[in-house]
Amino acid sequence: MSDRPIVILTALDLEYQAIRRKLLDPELHRHQQGTRFEVGRLNGDRCRLALAHVGTGNQSAAVLAERAIAEFAPAALLFVGVAGALQSHIALGDVVVATRVYAYHGGTSEDDGLKSRPRGWDTSHAADQLARHIGRIGAWTRDLPDPGHVPQVHFGAIAAGEVVLNSKVSGHARWIQQNYNDAFAVEMEGAGVAQAGHLNGALPVVVIRGISDRADGTKEVTDRERWQQRAVANAATFAAALAEEIAAEDRDGGWLPKAAARGTRMPEQGTTYNIARDNAQVGVQAGVVHGGVRFGPDPRQPVDLEQALAAFRARLERTRADGRLDEDTYAAAEAELTVADEALRSKAPERKSRLTLALKKLRGLISDVGELAAELAAVIALAQALS
Repeated sequence: MSDRPIVILTALDLEYQAIRRKLLDPELHRHQQGTRFEVGRLNGDRCRLALAHVGTGNQSAAVLAERAIAEFAPAALLFVGVAGALQSHIALGDVVVATRVYAYHGGTSEDDGLKSRPRGWDTSHAADQLARHIGRIGAWTRDLPDPGHVPQVHFGAIAAGEVVLNSKVSGHARWIQQNYNDAFAVEMEGAGVAQAGHLNGALPVVVIRGISDRADGTKEVTDRERWQQRAVANAATFAAALAEEIAAEDRDGGWLPKAAARGTRMPEQGTTYNIARDNAQVGVQAGVVHGGVRFGPDPRQPVDLEQALAAFRARLERTRADGRLDEDTYAAAEAELTVADEALRSKAPERKSRLTLALKKLRGLISDVGELAAELAAVIALAQALS
């Protein structure tokens, strides 16, 4: 698997459940401000996902998308849910993948009427190309809950606002038709997550919507016929296939560079970085520095590998005690620490490789906890310096 997860956000409980059913061994991950994520693997260990429910509306979607990006430093962020169709050629149950997301409520009110102030975000080229490839090949349809009814995948613009549109003739409907008539579907969260991705190093964001109604006044009928459940199952299946492909390319180095991700995850070994930990303070953190600057190691940090492992074990225990590390992950991490301790004490020629391998496995287990990952990076550096 890639060492970076894919974040998937949903607005409705039924959307959340559609994704959660695809997760193996989901584990609770609590953000310090209370947001709850579930982190699990897709079938076959091909991808690690972080899943969250953000509620309806662009504002809450933007805030929690920003939170998820900062917490997990993902390779990509997907928003999965249902939407209303705006074009007649799109059938109920079809999947729409956004190539552009419009925030359609922007405008200015003047004496001669309301004037549109369009704002939109294009899907990243790499993500768009990968999604289209998956749609063309069609292998994703093998995992559909009803393989006998294969939906079409459409690529086009999506309009995102703050109201549920269920009319062809209302003011909102006429506004969208007049100013955003290339939109394939209408929904309520895509603009928020698109902006969050744009503001975080252009992180790839893909909005994937299953068509559950036609935004024409018949929503009550289609909801009774359970088109929401059918549509979101199709969207979730396509999203899982896309997440797996992104994770595979990220693992093989063909995805976007790691520098494009923003968050708490540490950079690759060899990158220079500043860290503020516990009561420490960052002295210089800037792109351009004028004048002399002197750098040196933090004298409070252990420079002996045995001391560093002991200090890390103590921090690991404190992290478990305050609830930020679950028992299973803690037990697995402890097992790798024991292997590392034994390798360090060994006199065998392969002790360095055994020690480094154990620490790298440990890094994969605790990578979601920023301060643990930071401290472990220093321990791995000491291990790699062993003669």
